[in-house]
Amino acid sequence: MSAIIVCPLEKIAELAVRYGAREMVSLMAEKQDFHRPAVIRAERHLKLAMNDITFAGTGDLIAPSEAHVERLIDFAKNWDQTAPLIIHCWMGVSRSPAAAVIASLALHPDEDDFAVAARLRQVAPHATPNSRMIEIGDRALGRGGRLVAAIKSIGRGAETDGRASFVLPLPTAPVMTEAPTEGLTAAAP
Repeated sequence: MSAIIVCPLEKIAELAVRYGAREMVSLMAEKQDFHRPAVIRAERHLKLAMNDITFAGTGDLIAPSEAHVERLIDFAKNWDQTAPLIIHCWMGVSRSPAAAVIASLALHPDEDDFAVAARLRQVAPHATPNSRMIEIGDRALGRGGRLVAAIKSIGRGAETDGRASFVLPLPTAPVMTEAPTEGLTAAAP
């Protein structure tokens, strides 16, 4: 399955095993410690230390930066897509959905930004992608403001307790049709 699995930190091991993922992107605060699931190859685990903020970092807070997004794009482009990619943050609501959209467009630059945003909203009604990451991704991918406009068009996500994971299918991937398990949503056919 060529798809991106987006989840909160507490679900990474369960979903990595369930979907056979071998690669992972972690978007966590700098001093947030956690264990990488054993099924994730260490050399294919990208750790991006950042807080979920949309302003320039102050004090101990680290804002998403151009360097973070460039590393994400490079990592995504080197993903072999033979197994799903896990992208997670603390709650799976802001940083990781933003990273999933950016990774999808890095892999499929001809896809329409509004189509990606609509697909995100379909599978993740709770997602509110980090606007700073989206703005940086828009520039880094040469989207000319289309990505920012597309994400704004879907609005703020629904309230959530942060336990909702989702599968973001890539444009060439078949859409999942099996019934989702608790807390995991999939695109409808």
